[in-house]
Amino acid sequence: MSDGPLVLGTAGHVDHGKTALVLALTGRDTDRLPEEKARGISIALGFAPLRLPSGRAVSLVDVPGHERFVRHMVAGASGVDGYLLCVAADDGVMPQTVEHFAVLCLLGVADGVVAVTKADLGDPALASAGVRELVGPAPEIVAVSSLTGEGIPELRAALQRLAERLGRRTASGRPRLFVDRAFSVAGAGTIVTGTLWGGGLDTGDHVEVVPGRRAGRVRGIEVHDRAVEAAVGGRVALNLAGVDRDEVPRGACVVRLDDGWRTTALLDVAIDWLADVGGPLRTRRRLQAFLGTSEVPATCILLDGEELRPGERGYAQLRLESAVAAAAGDRLVLRSAERSTVGGATVIDPEPARHGRGSGAAERLGVIERADPSELLALRIAEAGVEGLTLAGADPAAVAAAGGVLLPDGHAIAATLAESGRVCLIDALRTGPLSLAAAGAATGLGRAPAAALIIAMSDDGTVERDRLRVALRGSATRSALLDEARAVLDEADLRPPAPAELAERLGVDHRQLAAALTGLRHEGAVVSAGDLWFASGAAERARRQAAEALAAGPMRLGELRDLWGVGRRHALALAAHLDASGLTRRVGDRRVLRRGALTSEQ
Repeated sequence: MSDGPLVLGTAGHVDHGKTALVLALTGRDTDRLPEEKARGISIALGFAPLRLPSGRAVSLVDVPGHERFVRHMVAGASGVDGYLLCVAADDGVMPQTVEHFAVLCLLGVADGVVAVTKADLGDPALASAGVRELVGPAPEIVAVSSLTGEGIPELRAALQRLAERLGRRTASGRPRLFVDRAFSVAGAGTIVTGTLWGGGLDTGDHVEVVPGRRAGRVRGIEVHDRAVEAAVGGRVALNLAGVDRDEVPRGACVVRLDDGWRTTALLDVAIDWLADVGGPLRTRRRLQAFLGTSEVPATCILLDGEELRPGERGYAQLRLESAVAAAAGDRLVLRSAERSTVGGATVIDPEPARHGRGSGAAERLGVIERADPSELLALRIAEAGVEGLTLAGADPAAVAAAGGVLLPDGHAIAATLAESGRVCLIDALRTGPLSLAAAGAATGLGRAPAAALIIAMSDDGTVERDRLRVALRGSATRSALLDEARAVLDEADLRPPAPAELAERLGVDHRQLAAALTGLRHEGAVVSAGDLWFASGAAERARRQAAEALAAGPMRLGELRDLWGVGRRHALALAAHLDASGLTRRVGDRRVLRRGALTSEQ
């Protein structure tokens, strides 16, 4: 799939031959610490360049297998694109095999190769059958012996095929290097190593270390022990000028200075609670959250219930004890105080407000995660508030369906705010003309949407404007028209005519009709819904009917249409009115009552 830089990571139980296999594949012993040599087990992360049969080099991360060092395994696995799972032929699948594979799944590392190691000491067939039950049918399984060399060429070929179908898992976004090692070299200064996420870094780039905001410069870059001018992904070593070694602890993040990173101690996430953890996740539970190479204590606040049962998924806010550089889509691993992996989390909003259950945050996160364009547009419009959005080239119908109004110059704002702005401006203008600035302020909207609303009200005949002032359009002949328009709409009940038909029946042009309807709306006699106008009494009756029916459960548009006894066009307009008034929200092809709507109706 990709010729870009890839990172593969080992995984598996302690003493299942991961480090020996890395040595056989790369010629490099990744156990560099004296304690590792003495104890014969990996304690820290090890790294080696792996040359594939095609000549392509990938980075290989060797992780500790002992249960006491799973935190190091998580740090090493966080940036890998594929896995090399090791299972010893004489042992088979063991507890850390299962936990390591669970960590990989929680991080979204979905593809890899299985090496049944120590094939000279046991029956590879038995271990292969056991690991197949764990990993499923897709990964290749290759029996190898690091001692005799059996299966090593076949394993290289399998890793070649893996690399050909893998892409960079952390390729999107601004560049981040999560630091796993920092040390000093005489004559060079501070060196940091890690897996580079997102975009690339160049020699000479100005960077900062977060959290802490220590600024520096990239003096040099190495990839696979070779100096390069730039790096995009993979295992990278950075020589940093202006930064001391002690200022770049493990878990810190090196980012480009002008990329606008803001660290956060709050994360809104979707949590996957593992099925075999033995109990539910209860709100306010303390957990260890792993992001990249950082490990941070966190309090988990569930947003849509008091607990999450094993195997379930739900929304939560993680309140971290220290800040991290996070982005939407990041995967975290969650571990308990008892040193076991209990779940994973996917970041949906990396900079949320502080909130809890009942705040509506779970519904918001559901909208973001579903990524339905109409729902996202409705959320963006609602959250933009009085400042609105600029949506050049947007479809007015789509904006209206999302509860908004598309004003001139591409400004979109919530329909309720636009209506409030119109009413407030008309009220202010009843005492006389206003300057453009004063008229804009009277709407209660931000500067740009206020100016656009004034243009729209000028276009529809409600106001007159010039370069200096805004005034209500003359109203000498309006009173009779108001009464006549109101009578037509009262008689039409829930089937009012379209504006063009209404203007024809009243014998006026669209500007005169708009001015009349605006006046009636100010009096509270009519409401606008979609592109139609309803008598207020009729609209309120439809609202009460819907509130009573929706209390029994969600309803499709056709069901609401039958409830009201109207056609599709009128049903669409009334349903949009219910959404805009805060009674309902649209979920897929149904309307549901908003939280607390029944209470407000009583």
